[in-house]
Order: sequence, then C-alpha cells, then structure tokens
Amino acid sequence: MKTVIFAALAAAAVSAPAFAQDAAPFTGPRAGVTLGYDKFDGNDGFAYGASTGYDIAITPNVTFGPEVAFSDSTTSLGAGVEVSRDLSASVRLGYILNPKVLAFGKVGYANTRVEASNSNSGGSFEGVRYGGGLEFAVTGNTYISAEYQRSEYEDGIGGRDAGVVGIGFRF
Repeated sequence: MKTVIFAALAAAAVSAPAFAQDAAPFTGPRAGVTLGYDKFDGNDGFAYGASTGYDIAITPNVTFGPEVAFSDSTTSLGAGVEVSRDLSASVRLGYILNPKVLAFGKVGYANTRVEASNSNSGGSFEGVRYGGGLEFAVTGNTYISAEYQRSEYEDGIGGRDAGVVGIGFRF
C-alpha cells in the first residue's frame, strides 16, 4: 500500500509542473546560458555568461519577476586593460505574444569589473542596466532567447552594449 501511495504522489509531483507550464507558459524558475557581442566604451568583444530568474504570471498574458546574471567578456580597452566579470540584478516584465513567444523588457543594477593585466589594479563600475528581447519556447521546459542589453555607468566612463542569444530551461 505504501508503494502505491508513494507512486501516486511521485506521479502527481512529476505531472504538476508540466500542467503548470501548460496552464501558464513562461512562468516559474528558469536558468540558462548566453553568448554574444559585447561593446564597452567603443571596444568590441565576445560576452558569455549565465542567468537565472523566476517569472510570475500577473495576468494571463503578463509575467514579472527577478533575474540575476553573471558574465565575462573578451573585450580589451587597450594598454593591457581588460573588461572582466559583469554582475547584474534586474526585474523583468514580459508579455506573452502567443503560447511560444514572450517579449520582455528589463531594468536593474549592473556592476562591471575592469582589470589591468600589468598590475594588480582594476576597478568596479556600477550603473543601470536595461534592455529587452524575445524568448521562444522550444518545448514546455526549454527556451531560446535573443536580447539587447545597455548599461550606463556612474562617473561618466561610457556605456556598454551587448547583443546576446541564449538557451535555457524552466523547472
């Protein structure tokens, strides 16, 4: 009897998330990886990273939730100065265009580190990150995305633009 009860509970636990995805697409926890173009203060490079977030259905077509991301870059500013890690914490507002496509915008905090390779010096710059993009549901739990990000930093050091694509999973 315990085996039958355990099997029924396990089946319910496995099917409940799948049902939730069907009932409210683009909601729940997600995690993914990104890569793409990076431009910092006029210098080009390659960006790669990871992000995670949690989307909540506000209405049948609107989602909202937090997102955090970590990335790195190959962008060089010259004279041995390299753009290093980038951290961000944002909120994301999405609109479900159809059951497979989510359009979203986001705004939040960004912190980028710049390091000099010929010494142990460097610095971190804080600013505001905003952007938007599209997410396409390949399956109920897998998505691909394309996104534009803009960061404006304090102290007038210039801005940062990134165009990234990604793949991720919803849980």
